Amino acid sequence: MSGWPEGTARHVFDTLDSTLSEAARMLPTLTGPAWILALEQTAARGRRGRSWSTPRGNFASTLIMERVGSPADAARRSFVASLALREALVGLTGLTGLTGRADAFTLKWPNDVLLNGGKVAGILLETVGAHLVIGIGVNLAHAPRPDQVEAGAVVPVSVLGETGISVTPEDLLDALAASFARLEQQYVSQGFAPIRAAWLSHAARRGAVITARTLREETVGVFEDVDGEGNLVLGTPKGRVVITAADVYF
Repeated sequence: MSGWPEGTARHVFDTLDSTLSEAARMLPTLTGPAWILALEQTAARGRRGRSWSTPRGNFASTLIMERVGSPADAARRSFVASLALREALVGLTGLTGLTGRADAFTLKWPNDVLLNGGKVAGILLETVGAHLVIGIGVNLAHAPRPDQVEAGAVVPVSVLGETGISVTPEDLLDALAASFARLEQQYVSQGFAPIRAAWLSHAARRGAVITARTLREETVGVFEDVDGEGNLVLGTPKGRVVITAADVYF
């Protein structure tokens, strides 16, 4: 565990219902930040209550940390987490580009990581009292079938399937924890600007037409920017539209 962040607990379980649920159970006893890893997850949950299981070989982890600052500060930790995850995956695979692409691992607003254009990882943030809980799932060895995801969603892929490289959940946990600690310190000391710039440098489909969909409406426009608050900025025939929360479709 060379490079493991000092003062951060590390909990690895063979099987859990959900690392997010385990985080809630552990909260009353924690005295500092903690990472939870499950080698198998039987009742995970994602955005809008979507549920799935995590087979062995994939990565299912949750970080518990003190919630510092405003709710907007908490939300911007998704950018810290996705950047850290991308950095860890690049470091473990040695891949920056495949089949002519400049960037094998790219970032999809607000909180997904893509590999060769397919979804390889997702991130979910929740606040529980004075704590921020960040759930992270990565398709290391297995990916869901296309018919197991909603229509129009990015096709899921796995690290092993796309690259032939085997990465263990434990190795990813150690690399991710170190990357997150470094980027979190940067966020605390320098603010969102450098995190935003780094995130945009790896953003998927910037300059392309995308669709942002909420439960109430759909906006189609050119992905122009992510603003200083972390909002998605689309250029539409009616002008620039700022979107605070949505699912994005390509």
